Amino acid sequence: MDFVLLAKAAVMGVVEGLTEFLPVSSTGHLILAGALLGFDDEKAKVFDIAIQTGAIFAVIIVYWQKIRETLVALPTQKSAQQFALNVLIAFVPAVVLGLLFGKAIKANLFTPAVVASTFIIGGFIILWAEKRPPSAVRVNSVDEMTWLDALKVGLVQCLAMIPGTSRSGATIIGGMLLGLSRKAATDFSFYLAIPTLIGAGAYSLLKERALLSMADLPLFAVGLVFSFVSAWLCVRWLLRYISTHSFVPFAWYRIAFGIVVLGTAWSGLVKWAA
Repeated sequence: MDFVLLAKAAVMGVVEGLTEFLPVSSTGHLILAGALLGFDDEKAKVFDIAIQTGAIFAVIIVYWQKIRETLVALPTQKSAQQFALNVLIAFVPAVVLGLLFGKAIKANLFTPAVVASTFIIGGFIILWAEKRPPSAVRVNSVDEMTWLDALKVGLVQCLAMIPGTSRSGATIIGGMLLGLSRKAATDFSFYLAIPTLIGAGAYSLLKERALLSMADLPLFAVGLVFSFVSAWLCVRWLLRYISTHSFVPFAWYRIAFGIVVLGTAWSGLVKWAA
Protein backbone atom coordinates (compact mmCIF):
# COMPACT_ATOMS: atom_id res chain seq x y z
CA MET A 1 0.00 0.00 0.00
CA ASP A 2 1.41 3.39 -1.04
CA PHE A 3 0.98 5.61 2.03
CA VAL A 4 2.26 8.68 0.20
CA LEU A 5 -0.47 8.23 -2.41
CA LEU A 6 -3.08 7.76 0.35
CA ALA A 7 -1.86 10.95 2.00
CA LYS A 8 -2.33 12.79 -1.29
CA ALA A 9 -5.84 11.34 -1.55
CA ALA A 10 -6.61 12.62 1.95
CA VAL A 11 -5.39 16.11 1.08
CA MET A 12 -7.43 16.14 -2.12
CA GLY A 13 -10.48 14.94 -0.17
CA VAL A 14 -10.13 17.80 2.30
CA VAL A 15 -9.71 20.30 -0.54
CA GLU A 16 -12.85 18.95 -2.23
CA GLY A 17 -14.94 19.01 0.92
CA LEU A 18 -13.91 22.51 1.98
CA THR A 19 -14.39 24.10 -1.44
CA GLU A 20 -17.30 22.23 -3.07
CA PHE A 21 -20.03 24.36 -1.54
CA LEU A 22 -18.19 27.66 -1.17
CA PRO A 23 -18.21 30.08 -4.14
CA VAL A 24 -14.51 29.46 -4.78
CA SER A 25 -14.48 26.48 -7.21
CA SER A 26 -13.67 23.02 -5.94
CA THR A 27 -12.59 21.92 -9.43
CA GLY A 28 -10.20 24.84 -9.65
CA HIS A 29 -8.66 24.07 -6.27
CA LEU A 30 -8.38 20.37 -7.11
CA ILE A 31 -6.59 21.16 -10.39
CA LEU A 32 -4.13 23.43 -8.58
CA ALA A 33 -3.65 21.07 -5.64
CA GLY A 34 -3.19 18.15 -8.02
CA ALA A 35 -0.59 20.11 -9.98
CA LEU A 36 1.38 20.85 -6.80
CA LEU A 37 1.14 17.27 -5.51
CA GLY A 38 1.87 15.60 -8.83
CA PHE A 39 -1.55 13.98 -8.60
CA ASP A 40 -2.93 14.93 -11.99
CA ASP A 41 -2.89 11.94 -14.33
CA GLU A 42 -6.00 10.49 -15.99
CA LYS A 43 -6.88 8.36 -12.96
CA ALA A 44 -6.56 11.41 -10.72
CA LYS A 45 -9.11 13.26 -12.87
CA VAL A 46 -11.61 10.44 -12.31
CA PHE A 47 -10.76 10.51 -8.60
CA ASP A 48 -11.47 14.27 -8.42
CA ILE A 49 -14.98 13.77 -9.76
CA ALA A 50 -15.73 10.59 -7.81
CA ILE A 51 -14.92 12.07 -4.38
CA GLN A 52 -17.58 14.72 -4.92
CA THR A 53 -19.99 11.98 -3.84
CA GLY A 54 -18.55 12.14 -0.33
CA ALA A 55 -19.32 15.86 -0.17
CA ILE A 56 -22.85 15.21 -1.40
CA PHE A 57 -23.53 12.73 1.40
CA ALA A 58 -22.71 15.55 3.81
CA VAL A 59 -25.39 17.73 2.18
CA ILE A 60 -27.92 14.92 2.33
CA ILE A 61 -27.33 14.55 6.07
CA VAL A 62 -27.53 18.29 6.77
CA TYR A 63 -30.73 18.66 4.71
CA TRP A 64 -32.18 15.25 5.55
CA GLN A 65 -35.32 16.58 7.24
CA LYS A 66 -36.37 18.59 4.15
CA ILE A 67 -35.43 15.73 1.82
CA ARG A 68 -37.35 13.20 3.90
CA GLU A 69 -40.43 15.43 4.15
CA THR A 70 -40.39 15.96 0.38
CA LEU A 71 -40.11 12.24 -0.37
CA VAL A 72 -42.95 11.37 2.03
CA ALA A 73 -45.21 14.11 0.67
CA LEU A 74 -44.32 13.60 -3.00
CA PRO A 75 -47.33 11.39 -3.90
CA THR A 76 -49.92 13.77 -2.44
CA GLN A 77 -48.64 17.32 -1.89
CA LYS A 78 -48.43 19.75 -4.78
CA SER A 79 -45.71 21.82 -3.07
CA ALA A 80 -43.46 18.76 -2.72
CA GLN A 81 -44.08 17.82 -6.34
CA GLN A 82 -43.23 21.36 -7.49
CA PHE A 83 -40.02 21.37 -5.44
CA ALA A 84 -38.90 18.02 -6.88
CA LEU A 85 -39.80 19.18 -10.39
CA ASN A 86 -37.80 22.38 -9.91
CA VAL A 87 -34.69 20.40 -8.95
CA LEU A 88 -35.17 18.13 -11.98
CA ILE A 89 -35.66 21.08 -14.35
CA ALA A 90 -32.53 22.80 -13.04
CA PHE A 91 -30.56 19.56 -13.38
CA VAL A 92 -31.32 18.91 -17.06
CA PRO A 93 -29.29 21.73 -18.74
CA ALA A 94 -26.02 20.57 -17.15
CA VAL A 95 -26.68 17.01 -18.31
CA VAL A 96 -27.33 18.05 -21.91
CA LEU A 97 -24.42 20.49 -22.22
CA GLY A 98 -22.11 18.18 -20.28
CA LEU A 99 -22.71 15.34 -22.72
CA LEU A 100 -22.27 17.66 -25.71
CA PHE A 101 -19.23 19.67 -24.65
CA GLY A 102 -17.74 18.01 -21.56
CA LYS A 103 -14.94 16.20 -23.40
CA ALA A 104 -13.83 19.32 -25.30
CA ILE A 105 -13.87 21.43 -22.14
CA LYS A 106 -11.73 18.93 -20.21
CA ALA A 107 -9.26 18.71 -23.09
CA ASN A 108 -8.77 22.45 -23.48
CA LEU A 109 -9.74 24.34 -20.31
CA PHE A 110 -8.55 22.24 -17.37
CA THR A 111 -5.33 24.24 -16.86
CA PRO A 112 -4.02 26.40 -13.98
CA ALA A 113 -4.00 29.50 -16.22
CA VAL A 114 -7.68 29.15 -17.08
CA VAL A 115 -8.54 28.40 -13.45
CA ALA A 116 -6.67 31.47 -12.19
CA SER A 117 -8.32 33.73 -14.78
CA THR A 118 -11.84 32.52 -13.99
CA PHE A 119 -11.08 32.86 -10.28
CA ILE A 120 -10.42 36.57 -10.80
CA ILE A 121 -13.37 37.17 -13.13
CA GLY A 122 -15.73 35.31 -10.78
CA GLY A 123 -14.51 37.39 -7.85
CA PHE A 124 -15.46 40.63 -9.58
CA ILE A 125 -18.87 39.19 -10.51
CA ILE A 126 -19.53 38.35 -6.85
CA LEU A 127 -18.60 41.92 -5.82
CA TRP A 128 -21.01 43.25 -8.43
CA ALA A 129 -23.80 40.89 -7.35
CA GLU A 130 -23.46 41.85 -3.70
CA LYS A 131 -24.09 45.52 -4.56
CA ARG A 132 -27.65 44.88 -5.74
CA PRO A 133 -30.39 46.63 -3.73
CA PRO A 134 -32.35 44.55 -1.16
CA SER A 135 -35.57 45.36 -3.02
CA ALA A 136 -34.40 43.08 -5.85
CA VAL A 137 -35.22 40.00 -3.75
CA ARG A 138 -38.56 38.42 -4.75
CA VAL A 139 -38.04 34.77 -3.68
CA ASN A 140 -37.29 34.19 0.00
CA SER A 141 -37.37 30.38 0.15
CA VAL A 142 -36.97 27.45 -2.23
CA ASP A 143 -40.68 26.66 -1.87
CA GLU A 144 -41.53 29.99 -3.54
CA MET A 145 -39.53 29.23 -6.69
CA THR A 146 -41.31 28.68 -10.01
CA TRP A 147 -40.20 26.24 -12.70
CA LEU A 148 -38.85 29.21 -14.66
CA ASP A 149 -36.70 30.28 -11.70
CA ALA A 150 -35.34 26.74 -11.53
CA LEU A 151 -34.60 26.63 -15.26
CA LYS A 152 -32.69 29.91 -15.09
CA VAL A 153 -30.58 28.66 -12.17
CA GLY A 154 -29.96 25.42 -14.07
CA LEU A 155 -28.73 27.36 -17.10
CA VAL A 156 -26.45 29.45 -14.89
CA GLN A 157 -25.05 26.24 -13.38
CA CYS A 158 -23.74 25.32 -16.83
CA LEU A 159 -21.18 28.12 -16.53
CA ALA A 160 -19.47 25.98 -13.91
CA MET A 161 -18.36 23.62 -16.68
CA ILE A 162 -15.52 26.13 -17.10
CA PRO A 163 -13.04 25.17 -14.34
CA GLY A 164 -12.50 27.87 -11.76
CA THR A 165 -16.01 29.26 -12.14
CA SER A 166 -17.48 27.32 -9.17
CA ARG A 167 -20.73 25.37 -9.43
CA SER A 168 -21.95 26.64 -6.08
CA GLY A 169 -20.76 30.15 -6.88
CA ALA A 170 -22.57 30.18 -10.23
CA THR A 171 -25.84 28.88 -8.79
CA ILE A 172 -25.79 30.97 -5.60
CA ILE A 173 -24.69 34.25 -7.13
CA GLY A 174 -26.71 33.57 -10.29
CA GLY A 175 -29.76 32.83 -8.15
CA MET A 176 -29.28 36.08 -6.23
CA LEU A 177 -29.05 38.06 -9.48
CA LEU A 178 -32.27 36.34 -10.62
CA GLY A 179 -34.15 37.53 -7.53
CA LEU A 180 -33.57 34.79 -4.96
CA SER A 181 -32.57 35.70 -1.42
CA ARG A 182 -29.09 34.66 -0.31
CA LYS A 183 -30.61 31.88 1.85
CA ALA A 184 -32.93 30.60 -0.92
CA ALA A 185 -30.13 30.65 -3.51
CA THR A 186 -27.76 28.79 -1.18
CA ASP A 187 -30.35 26.16 -0.22
CA PHE A 188 -31.35 25.51 -3.83
CA SER A 189 -27.70 25.29 -4.84
CA PHE A 190 -27.21 22.54 -2.26
CA TYR A 191 -30.33 20.62 -3.33
CA LEU A 192 -29.33 20.90 -6.99
CA ALA A 193 -25.86 19.61 -6.14
CA ILE A 194 -27.28 16.23 -5.08
CA PRO A 195 -28.34 14.92 -8.53
CA THR A 196 -25.67 16.95 -10.36
CA LEU A 197 -22.62 15.67 -8.49
CA ILE A 198 -23.87 12.12 -7.95
CA GLY A 199 -24.66 11.92 -11.66
CA ALA A 200 -21.27 13.33 -12.64
CA GLY A 201 -19.44 10.94 -10.33
CA ALA A 202 -21.34 7.87 -11.51
CA TYR A 203 -20.92 8.82 -15.18
CA SER A 204 -17.18 9.43 -14.77
CA LEU A 205 -16.63 6.11 -12.99
CA LEU A 206 -18.63 4.23 -15.62
CA LYS A 207 -16.95 5.94 -18.56
CA GLU A 208 -13.40 5.55 -17.24
CA ARG A 209 -13.81 2.16 -15.56
CA ALA A 210 -11.02 0.70 -17.71
CA LEU A 211 -8.53 2.91 -15.83
CA LEU A 212 -9.58 1.53 -12.44
CA SER A 213 -9.09 -1.71 -10.53
CA MET A 214 -9.85 -3.09 -7.08
CA ALA A 215 -6.39 -1.94 -6.01
CA ASP A 216 -7.65 1.65 -6.30
CA LEU A 217 -10.39 1.09 -3.71
CA PRO A 218 -8.35 2.31 -0.68
CA LEU A 219 -7.37 5.45 -2.59
CA PHE A 220 -10.98 6.33 -3.43
CA ALA A 221 -12.22 5.35 0.04
CA VAL A 222 -9.77 7.73 1.73
CA GLY A 223 -10.75 10.56 -0.60
CA LEU A 224 -14.46 9.96 -0.02
CA VAL A 225 -14.14 9.87 3.78
CA PHE A 226 -12.07 13.04 4.01
CA SER A 227 -14.33 14.78 1.50
CA PHE A 228 -17.42 13.84 3.52
CA VAL A 229 -16.09 15.00 6.89
CA SER A 230 -14.68 18.31 5.65
CA ALA A 231 -17.82 19.05 3.58
CA TRP A 232 -20.11 18.33 6.54
CA LEU A 233 -18.19 20.83 8.68
CA CYS A 234 -18.10 23.38 5.86
CA VAL A 235 -21.82 23.22 5.01
CA ARG A 236 -22.87 23.63 8.64
CA TRP A 237 -20.54 26.61 8.99
CA LEU A 238 -21.68 28.21 5.72
CA LEU A 239 -25.37 28.07 6.64
CA ARG A 240 -24.60 29.96 9.85
CA TYR A 241 -22.30 32.38 8.04
CA ILE A 242 -24.76 33.52 5.36
CA SER A 243 -27.36 34.49 7.96
CA THR A 244 -25.27 37.52 8.93
CA HIS A 245 -22.58 37.90 6.24
CA SER A 246 -22.20 38.51 2.51
CA PHE A 247 -20.01 36.66 0.01
CA VAL A 248 -17.65 39.63 -0.43
CA PRO A 249 -14.72 37.97 1.47
CA PHE A 250 -14.90 35.02 -0.93
CA ALA A 251 -14.73 37.44 -3.87
CA TRP A 252 -11.53 39.02 -2.59
CA TYR A 253 -10.10 35.57 -1.86
CA ARG A 254 -10.79 34.49 -5.44
CA ILE A 255 -9.14 37.61 -6.86
CA ALA A 256 -6.08 37.36 -4.59
CA PHE A 257 -5.65 33.62 -5.17
CA GLY A 258 -5.98 34.01 -8.93
CA ILE A 259 -3.36 36.76 -8.99
CA VAL A 260 -0.98 34.60 -6.92
CA VAL A 261 -1.36 31.67 -9.30
CA LEU A 262 -0.81 33.82 -12.39
CA GLY A 263 2.13 35.59 -10.74
CA THR A 264 3.90 32.42 -9.64
CA ALA A 265 3.33 30.82 -13.05
CA TRP A 266 4.66 33.86 -14.91
CA SER A 267 7.72 34.22 -12.66
CA GLY A 268 8.48 30.50 -12.69
CA LEU A 269 8.34 30.34 -8.90
CA VAL A 270 5.84 27.47 -9.13
CA LYS A 271 5.91 25.02 -12.03
CA TRP A 272 2.19 24.51 -12.47
CA ALA A 273 1.46 21.37 -14.45
CA ALA A 274 -0.80 21.66 -17.49
